[in-house]
Amino acid sequence: MKSKKSRFLLCGVLAALLPVSAAQAAQDSASAWHPTTFFEAVVASIVFGAVGIVLAVGGFKLFDLVTPFNLEREMCQNKNIAVGILCGAIVIGVCHIIAASMS
Repeated sequence: MKSKKSRFLLCGVLAALLPVSAAQAAQDSASAWHPTTFFEAVVASIVFGAVGIVLAVGGFKLFDLVTPFNLEREMCQNKNIAVGILCGAIVIGVCHIIAASMS
């Protein structure tokens, strides 16, 4: 079982970082960077794709930390189909949020 203290600490850290990242995103939108060559576009796609995948996995792990049970054990050992559908929806939702924030 995950302790309530660690969940509370995690939520506090996220709540503290959210306004900072929103302000930084608003400030950076004024000086947006766009690739000018095909090579820059390919490199940007690879970099942003890798960052998106890392953020998606991190978002899923964060959701796993907040839930009161172990998602992996429920899916793999207990063969809980509902948890599998929930995990798929969480990954799609996190990826949608990441894609919207990167565009």
